[in-house]
Amino acid sequence: MTIALETRLETARSLPPFTEESVFIKRALLHSLRNTESLVMGIMLPVMLMLLFTFVFGGALDESGDYVNYVVPGIILLCAGFGASATAVSVNQDMTSGIIDRFRTMPIRGWAVLTGHIVASLARNLVATGVVIGVALLVGFRPSGGPLEWLAAIAFVALYILAITSLYAAIGLAAATPDAASGYGFILLFLPYLSSAFVPVETMPNWLQWFSANQPITPLIETIRGLLMGGDTGSWPVALVWSVGIIAVATAWGAWLFRSKAGRR
Repeated sequence: MTIALETRLETARSLPPFTEESVFIKRALLHSLRNTESLVMGIMLPVMLMLLFTFVFGGALDESGDYVNYVVPGIILLCAGFGASATAVSVNQDMTSGIIDRFRTMPIRGWAVLTGHIVASLARNLVATGVVIGVALLVGFRPSGGPLEWLAAIAFVALYILAITSLYAAIGLAAATPDAASGYGFILLFLPYLSSAFVPVETMPNWLQWFSANQPITPLIETIRGLLMGGDTGSWPVALVWSVGIIAVATAWGAWLFRSKAGRR
């Protein structure tokens, strides 16, 4: 057994860099394309919410008709959260279906499996974000940011997707079943509703304002909103710290869970 394990590890070390990761990224992307219902819902639900808030609630929230410019940055992160939540279920299905045991017999790094899920989610959700922005432009979204501001905003969106996907991957490892992974992940989807995504923080009850102002979603939304709409971007350091901190914690937690459950590096 020891000799066979050493042989597999020697073979793994002889593979070109990122070979395993590229294989599992392709695998995760193919699974996403085959699960068309989840893919379509991850895009359509945020679009429907944007249309709902713009055309149904927008007139009451902002009589000037400019509410679409306020709400779109929040919808972008909401879209990313919906799309990333599927990662928890996908990871848990890998852990509970026995496929990880099969992977353990191969000369690959076990962590490449999770890397595939995370990178595929990043690619999938960036495409979904592009669709949401396209629909927003059709219904009246008129950003004033220049090319550099757009690049910075996309970078923050990508960083958020990476952070939330890493967290969902860890949740998928921690959950006992795919249904539990879906339920635990669903809780995180409420955070944008308790942020400045749909209404300014100062309009909320006093007891809720502190939480809304100091949770990770609000500084991210305010940063993206400021970049796209030419407003204040002073919250970007807080947004950056939150995102990097979530990635660090989720990665450490996920690595520990993976080692303890899959028994591989």
